[in-house]
Amino acid sequence: MDYMWITIKLATAFIGLWIMARLLGKKEISQLTPFDFISSLMLSELVGNTIYDREASLPMLLYALALWMFLSLALEKAVQLLPWLSVPLSGRPDIIIRNGVIDVRAMKRNKLDMHQVGMMLREQSVFSVTEVAYAIFETNGNLSVMKMPGIDNPTREEMGVPAKPADLAFIVMDQGYIQQDTLREIGRDQAWLLALLKEQGIISPRDVWYAEWSEADGLHAQRRKPGE
Repeated sequence: MDYMWITIKLATAFIGLWIMARLLGKKEISQLTPFDFISSLMLSELVGNTIYDREASLPMLLYALALWMFLSLALEKAVQLLPWLSVPLSGRPDIIIRNGVIDVRAMKRNKLDMHQVGMMLREQSVFSVTEVAYAIFETNGNLSVMKMPGIDNPTREEMGVPAKPADLAFIVMDQGYIQQDTLREIGRDQAWLLALLKEQGIISPRDVWYAEWSEADGLHAQRRKPGE
């Protein structure tokens, strides 16, 4: 009997989840909002516990699926009818880089650090913040990037200019802290970095929020602003 009930419950849950997915619309994993993700986890936990709980009857499973579907549909309908609910429920996109300058407050609001942002930029073939006109952190956790004008077009070949060698930008400072591991990776030391900062009129590393270095472009440092 246990196997039969598990089979019936599992088949019922499978059909119920399929119906819910059809009613709630198609979304890729990358398009899920934090609420969608948590909702999926809660639903899987609910179904899993109900299937293997001997005291949970089939009507209880159907009721749980129907109630969750009703609440999900009601929430989506409420957002459609009351658009102002969208921001508190799903969040809103946030600009974290403007014209190559990192918005520190936006970074803190979204609990991001430059290593995370650097990874997301590299995924879009952007290897330096100086190439970024705008970077927008989306509600689903993705980063949308608009490059600076002239970064892609026209090409150096089209202008008859010798090609610039490919070069990586390394994060050498993050929120005022010197990245010693990165310095060792590029064969430099702290004294070398402090000398470059001094050339730009920066005396203390604590005055720097972010700095990156590349062989071709040298050091790019962003100073801290009051309150950052």
